Amino acid sequence: MVSLAKIGVRQSSRSHLRLLVMLGCLAASLMFVLFQGGKLALMVFAIVVLMNLYLFLGRWSGITRVNGQRLLNSEHQEDGIEAGSTLRVRVRVQIPGFWPVPYVMIRDRLIRKNGGEHDFEASLIPDWSRKGELEYTTPPLLRGFYRFGKTECSTKDVFGLFEHAGGMDLPLTFKVLPLTVPIKEWKQLHRMMKGIHHHAVSTRANRETTQINGVREYSYGDRLSRIHWNATAKTGTLKSKEFEKESLPQTIVFLDRQQRSYRNADQFELAVSVAASLLQYGKNREINLGLLSVGSDSAYYEPNSRQNGVKSMIHHLIEVAADGFQPIQKALEDRTRLFQPGTCMVIISPLKGEPILKAIGWLHQRQMICCHIWISSQQEDGVRWCNQLQSMGHMGYAIRTLDELPAALRGVSNG
Repeated sequence: MVSLAKIGVRQSSRSHLRLLVMLGCLAASLMFVLFQGGKLALMVFAIVVLMNLYLFLGRWSGITRVNGQRLLNSEHQEDGIEAGSTLRVRVRVQIPGFWPVPYVMIRDRLIRKNGGEHDFEASLIPDWSRKGELEYTTPPLLRGFYRFGKTECSTKDVFGLFEHAGGMDLPLTFKVLPLTVPIKEWKQLHRMMKGIHHHAVSTRANRETTQINGVREYSYGDRLSRIHWNATAKTGTLKSKEFEKESLPQTIVFLDRQQRSYRNADQFELAVSVAASLLQYGKNREINLGLLSVGSDSAYYEPNSRQNGVKSMIHHLIEVAADGFQPIQKALEDRTRLFQPGTCMVIISPLKGEPILKAIGWLHQRQMICCHIWISSQQEDGVRWCNQLQSMGHMGYAIRTLDELPAALRGVSNG
């Protein structure tokens, strides 16, 4: 702020100096006419007067009342774009008035909610109707919520002596979603749901929740409490309420947000992308997945495969940060009441060894199923770690890049 103030003072002092020079030239030309006389002196005085008049009237060029419109060239603006994508931005400018404007300098700002901004600066030449359009492309964007700041417009006279500025408030916001990768199949998860726990699942799979999922035809033996009277009245035939069925075992994605767990920002971005990809997979396959995220703030979303439920989880992942200090086991212990026996806990973390084994042991004591997706950096360690987990009866995957996730879950590779 101090540097900007200094720059503003310098520009103001330069403008005053130039104004004094203009008045000095006007006074000198006038003295030249009064004391020297003649056609030459009169011509010089007329030129100086016209030049001063042009420069003086430049402040009414209309740039201070500039207006316009900002457009984003994105088909998925409302739903958001994925991290790493770019945006083409168009700024349309309309300058009121009639005084000549040789060019307009546009300065635009894109501000990220979690910190950081991008500045864009370019010039355009207005057409005969005093309109112009500027188009630029943003660099690849990180996940987060973005908004555009005030658009500054400025112009100078043809001599480049005086600058006149204006601004436009064109509020526009959009979101950048975590990068995801499509997952075709998660073999071990489905085997687990149909394997050892098959009897528990088959006897409880038809258990229904209290969430109404729709309306179906009346079946003989349905209780009166199940009849949907509004639908029955509209159609003239008996209709019954359709409730969502409970998907067992429930699966919860736990995202490790410990600050000390991650070596750099890219490693945490990979963890967030893995979590988002799993949630998208659950939505596509109608598997109830939940999310547990513990950092400076704590967020828990119950297992859900509906679009609105998954959308809320993804919305949380947009601005989540590695700002936590609570160990994984402690974070789980403090939320024991959220978990039921048979729940599958998927831990996404770059940690391995004792911290993960303690957390897995605690989960195993409570008859929960454990899975660790290790955000790794070395393939050999990943293979050894996954083999160790599998020998203990747990699921384990080592992921170095997001592209490796689908193959790892299909069982093509383990690290």
